[in-house]
Order: sequence, then C-alpha cells, then structure tokens
Amino acid sequence: MRSVESCCPSSPPDGNAMMGRRQKRILGVELPALANEVARIETIRLYAETTLKLEVLVGDLEDATFSVTNKTSRNNPFNLLKASRPTDQDIGQKQAKLMLAVKAMNRIEEILVDVANRRPHWTHLLMAVDARVEKALSILRPHVLSNHRILLSSLGWPPSLTTSSNEKGTRSAIPNPLVLMEGENKELYCESFLKLCALQHLQVRRTGRQNKLQGYNNACKVSNSIDTIKQSCFEHGLWSIDELVQPIASRMEHHFSQWSDEPKFIFALVYKITRDFLEGVDNILQPLIDKAALAGCSAKEAWVSAMVTVLSRYLERQAFPSLVANYVDRVENTVINSSWLHLIDLMISFDKKFQVLASSETQLIGSFAYLKGLSQSQLLLSVFDQHLDWLQIWAEIELNDAQQKLNLQLVDEESWSIDVSPDEEIETFLLSTREDYKAPPIAESVVKISWAMIERGQSLWSKLSKTQFIRSSATLFLNHFFIILLQRFRDMDLISAILEDDALLTVIGSINTARYCEYILHEWNEDIGFLEMAVNDKDPDNLFFNDEISFLVKLETDCLVEIVSALLLQFDALSSYYIHDIEQWEREQTEFDDQILEDENMNVSPSFIEALDMLRHRFQVLRLSLNSKDFVEIWRNVAEGLDHFIFSSILLSNVKFSQHGAYQFIMDVKALFLVFKPFCPRPEAFFPCISDSLKLLGMDRKDVKYTLKVLAVEGVISEERLRARGLFHVSVDQGLKILRNRKFEGQFNM
Repeated sequence: MRSVESCCPSSPPDGNAMMGRRQKRILGVELPALANEVARIETIRLYAETTLKLEVLVGDLEDATFSVTNKTSRNNPFNLLKASRPTDQDIGQKQAKLMLAVKAMNRIEEILVDVANRRPHWTHLLMAVDARVEKALSILRPHVLSNHRILLSSLGWPPSLTTSSNEKGTRSAIPNPLVLMEGENKELYCESFLKLCALQHLQVRRTGRQNKLQGYNNACKVSNSIDTIKQSCFEHGLWSIDELVQPIASRMEHHFSQWSDEPKFIFALVYKITRDFLEGVDNILQPLIDKAALAGCSAKEAWVSAMVTVLSRYLERQAFPSLVANYVDRVENTVINSSWLHLIDLMISFDKKFQVLASSETQLIGSFAYLKGLSQSQLLLSVFDQHLDWLQIWAEIELNDAQQKLNLQLVDEESWSIDVSPDEEIETFLLSTREDYKAPPIAESVVKISWAMIERGQSLWSKLSKTQFIRSSATLFLNHFFIILLQRFRDMDLISAILEDDALLTVIGSINTARYCEYILHEWNEDIGFLEMAVNDKDPDNLFFNDEISFLVKLETDCLVEIVSALLLQFDALSSYYIHDIEQWEREQTEFDDQILEDENMNVSPSFIEALDMLRHRFQVLRLSLNSKDFVEIWRNVAEGLDHFIFSSILLSNVKFSQHGAYQFIMDVKALFLVFKPFCPRPEAFFPCISDSLKLLGMDRKDVKYTLKVLAVEGVISEERLRARGLFHVSVDQGLKILRNRKFEGQFNM
C-alpha cells in the first residue's frame, strides 16, 4: 500500500507565500470594498426611508393647509363671533386640520434637524423639503394672522387712547379688552394666540437649522434650546404681542404728529399705555406663552419691548431727521442744541423707567428666569448704534454745552481760589476728596460736568457707541481743560513768581487741580465699564484714560521741577556772598572751644539768614496751599539739591576750615536743618553728604590725624574703614580732602 503522502500531489514550494498574499488582498482590499458597498446600500436605504417619511408628512401638511384655507374661504372667520357662525363640527374640523398641519411641520422639523446634524451633505433633500414647507407656511401664517386680527377687532382692540376723568379730576387707566374677555370669546382668542405662538416656535427652529445649513454657527450643533428660542423671540418680537401693538401704534402716531414740538407728551403717552396694559398682558398672556412651550419668554417684556420699538421707529423716521437737518444748517443753533439735549434726556429717562417696568415681579419658569429688564439692544438709545453720524452730533452738542458751562467759571477768580487755613497742622496722605488735594472749586466742576456726559454715554448699548461718544465729548472736554491748566502754568515766570504769594498760588492751584483730576481718572479707569471699553488685544494693559493721565503726570512733574529749580536758584542768589566768603571759614578766634557748640553761643552767619528766611517762608506757603504728596516731593528735592549745592560749593572747594570756621559752618547747617524740622523728625537724613561732612568737621586734632592715617591706605580697606566710622555718603577722596582742609592753631593737616 502506498503511503498517504505518495497519493497526494506535492505542493509547490511557494504555496504558503501565495496563500499569504491572497489573505492580505482579502483583508486589505476586498473586505473594505465590501464594507463600503454595504454602507452605501445602507445609506441609500436610510435616504429612501427618510425621503418616504418626509413625503408622507409633507403631503399631510399640504392636505391640512388646503383644507384649512378652503374652509376659510367658504366660512368667513368673522362669523365665528356671530350668531350665524358655522356649526361646532365645522369649527372643530378646521381646528383639527390646523393642529394637524402644525404637528406635521414640527415632526418634519425634527427629522430635518436630525438630518442636518447627522447627514449635512443631504442638502438637496433638505432644500427640497424646506421649499414645500415654506410654501405651506406662507399660506398658513397670513391665514392665522388674518383670523387673529379680525378676532381682536371684534373684541374691541385697539381700545380708545383717551380716558375720562373721575370724580376727583384725575385720569383713569385705559380699559383693557383682554381683561374684559370672558366665555367663548376668551376661548377663541386663546386658541388663536396659541396658534401664532406655535407657528413662531416652529419658525425659530427652522431659522436656526437653516443658518446651520448655510454655514452659520458652525461651532455648535443645531439646537432648539430655550435660550435660542428666547433670544429669537426678543430680537424679532413675539408675533402675538406685535399684533396687539401694531393697531395701537397707528393710533398713537396720530397724536405724535400733533406733539412734534412737545416730545414730552409723546413719551408720556407711550409710557401710560404701556403701564396701563402691562398687568393685563402679564396675567392673561403669560400662561398662554408657557403653554405654547416658549419657555423663558416673558409676555411683559415682549409687550414693553414692542412699545419701545414703536417709539424708536418714530424717533428714527421723524424726530431725529428734522433735528439733524436743522443742526447741519445751523438754524438757531442754541435752540437746536437745547432741543437735542431735551430729547436725549427724555430718552434716557424713558429707558430707565421701561427697564423697571419690564423687570418688575420677575417670575421663574422651571429653571429659567424671565429676562430682568430690557436688554440694551431694546432701548431707545440703541437708535444711535445704527446712526453713528447722529451720535457724533450728539457728542458735539454735549461738548459745546459743557464748554459753555466751563467758560462761565473760567472768568470767575473764585473758582480758582484755594482754601488755605493758616492753622492747618495735620497733614493727610490718604487723599480722596477735592479738599484733600486742596484743589480749587473749578476742579470739582470739571469732574462733575465730565461725569455727567460719561453717564449719559454709558446708557448706550454697544461698546463702539459708548467709546465714540465719550471720546468725542467727555475726553475732549477734559483735554481742553488740561490745556488751560498747562497755559496757566506757562504764563507764569516761576523765577520771579516764587517770591510772590499770589503768583505762586496760581501755579499751586494748577498743580492741585491736575493732581485731583489724575486721581479721579485713575478711579474711572478701574470702573468695569471703562475696563470693558479699553479692552485691546494688542495692548491688554492699556486703560481708557491712560493718555490723559500721562499728560497730567507730565504737567505736574514739570511744575514741581520748575518750583524746585526756582527755589534753588533763589537760594543760590541770596546765599551767593555766604558761599563765596572763604575768609569766614579760615578766621581764627582762639576764645572759642569745644563747648561753644554745646552752649549754642554762636549765631548763624548774617549772610546766610536771608536765604534761610526765604526758604522758610516759601515752604510755609507751599505747605498750607499745596497738596501733601506734592509738598513732600518738593521739600525733599529741595533738600537733595541743597545738599549737593552746599557740599560741592563749600566742602569740596579749597576752603581751609579753622576751628572757628568749622564751628560756624556747623551752626549754619543746623539752622538749615531747622527749616526742614517741621516736615520730618530727622531732617539731617535728607542731607546725607552734609551730615557726613559735619562728622568730619567735628573731629578734634587727634581724631583727624588718626583718620587721615587710616584712610591713607589705598584700596578697599580704606573704604571699609570709612564706612565703619558711620560715613556712607562721602567717598574716601572726598573725606581726605575735607580732613586735609582742617587747620588747628595755624597748621593745616596735609
């Protein structure tokens, strides 16, 4: 018997390799291709099923739409409120068909939202269905609106805008037909209201999805969130509320045309109508809005917003074009400016009152709250966001009015007066008020005028409008005033003014005013409103009033530097003989000994007294009239200048100090310290070079010789030894020079 192996044909040597390549082809090519084909077939199946579902739903929608409109053509909806109206069965069938149409559209929308999220490339299907639904909507919406308007008219809407006086002579509220509804009339109105809400709810959902389809809102999925619905409703208004407002608006505009010269009556009428109907709108319509699933939408706010829109459109069409034309033509400029400002005041007051109306009695629905008041885009002042040229005119008028107020104070010297109290002893460094900064009254007036313009500008809606208005009014006004401060400073010759109290007070008033305004601008910069307006991606540290603050800081610095320079120059002029009188330091008088300084029997040099007296008197005026922060800066800089001046002019010169001369210099310097004593407990600390020199001049012969020997060693050692003796502000060379210029009994220490 042959073996099994001999009965089987032998396999080729490369059979395993061929089988491996076959498996790789199956796994790498054929299976993926098969999977793709299966997925393609599944997609076709899903597409067919979706198309079939949509075809059925769209067919139901079109049938229902035809039935509703066909019945309406035979049965006038006005007859629904007459005795000869259609039978209850006809009405029931009509309502059922309408609800069927709404349900079909909602179901269609659910499918389309799912398709838009999962299969956005099925654009032809989406567009085809949208076209047929839009056609049905274009038939249903006018039909529902027409029925709703006829129904409102039959209920007595709009009511008469005139009211009769009661027995006490006061005007009564306008009767609200919505509150007076009852029975079948109320039921019919509620049904019509719900239909409008349902259609609008559907329209909001469709708009959101279509925006997604067209490439908008790519960052998020199509959503039917409450926030989206609420936002859309208040951006475009609630249809059901608009239907209440439109007929009232027609009647109001008749009165508007008669009150074009008295706009306060226009605002009063709109406010009265809005307020009188507010409670009825909220009590009657809010439950219907909740039932219509417009969660988060407020009937009260929608009513107020729609009434604001009526007035806003009137102002945009009639009031402002006339004011702008007169302003451009410069017709009776003062009267036109007054009319502008009066109208703006009415608008700001109106917006504030209406925000209170809309936000009162805020309610909660589930986890969502009604909006607290009108959004900024629903205020009257938002009209300027679409007309920036009008905004610029408003800013120019505000600026002109502010400058006229300022001009009245500029000519009044009392506005520039500084309240100087001769008995003032307590100095504060926590400055916050005008009195703390010792600024004249005009500084506070400028701040108040500027802030009034800023507050009016902050009533605007957009950041762009706020920024443009404030930059074109308040900021320009402040810059104008700051230039006046600068000019007052430049008109003064401080070299001569430093000795005249009135002239010096003029300069001090400018400094105090600038310092107070700088403080106020820093405070405003930290306000959240200005922080938002100053946001700049290129420079995140930039603040709104940075340029103005920089201008003031430079003005203050220049003024202070000039005052310090004037004081030092005056001191130099008055002490010139004292500085250059070398003989007084070399004179010998043996009757003086070391006890002279302790007994204080020596007098201040007569040639030095006038300079010290000038300094003392000028400091007294500055201390009483200049704000405390700047006064500290002045006396410290003067001390620093005097320290350098006296040290270099006397101590580092070739003056040879005798024992008597050294004692005399020490007495003179102590007198100088006394001038600064009222400002600090240790004035010598602000004269570091002179203070170190006094230690050197006060040494006796033995100590001088020892110190000279110690300091004669070159290098770091001598520096350390100098510091060890408490001398930190003179160098080794300077110390050696001072000590070598000392003489004892006619001998110099060479």
